[in-house]
Amino acid sequence: MNAHQGSLSPTPSDPAPTIRLSCGYGTDRGLRRELNEDSLLAADPVFAVADGMGGHEAGEVASRECVSALRQCAALAAGSRDATAADLQLALQQADARIRELTNSRAGTTVSGVVLVEERGVPYWLVFNVGDSRTYRLSQGKFEQVTVDHSEVQEMVDAGFITPAEALVHPRRNVVTRAVGTGDDAQADYWLVPVEEGDRYMVCSDGLNAELTDDEIHRILSTTAGPQDAVDSLVQSTLRSGGRDNVTVIIVDARAVLNNAAQ
Repeated sequence: MNAHQGSLSPTPSDPAPTIRLSCGYGTDRGLRRELNEDSLLAADPVFAVADGMGGHEAGEVASRECVSALRQCAALAAGSRDATAADLQLALQQADARIRELTNSRAGTTVSGVVLVEERGVPYWLVFNVGDSRTYRLSQGKFEQVTVDHSEVQEMVDAGFITPAEALVHPRRNVVTRAVGTGDDAQADYWLVPVEEGDRYMVCSDGLNAELTDDEIHRILSTTAGPQDAVDSLVQSTLRSGGRDNVTVIIVDARAVLNNAAQ
């Protein structure tokens, strides 16, 4: 198994942060796929997972190019918290054009992630999403999926045609309605969420939530202290559950949030 894992923390040369982040990440091609078409980025302040589609290595190209564009965005924002949704959308537009150029629109990628930003000195999570990769939040004991899938089954759930449980096994469950590099819509959705002490965010490709229920994910996130240990546990649980797809996970924890309530 081609697993790659690591951790991230501020370097001693960083200015005193209002928030101390710790991060873990891991990816595995799974038990049935020959290639790993997922890519990830864990470069403070940007944390993202891209899940390539297209096969014959084209999906790998798409996810790689998407992460490359976001890495440039992260480099520009390094040491600051001033990235915006417009900055992210520009990076995704550049990735979209590059993927179409390289693959003749034969491949695309989903992407989801979170960026730590500040508005008037107050810290926020800027969550973004295109497709059916996901970002979850565990905060103050509450676990929730922040992003909304851009998929056919999600549209059917929203319209009341099928239940969430039926969506998990629906034959069209893997059909996305937005993607970067292919199709007609690469526009991301964005959420701006205040940072809370003890926040834990998880970004993942659908290879994780296709194998584990939200209850199983919640249990691991809430009972495993270190972000890298939680990532390792989630990846191994996914493989034990079948590992039918590539699986990629990033977990970011926020600690020591200073009181920035005064504006």
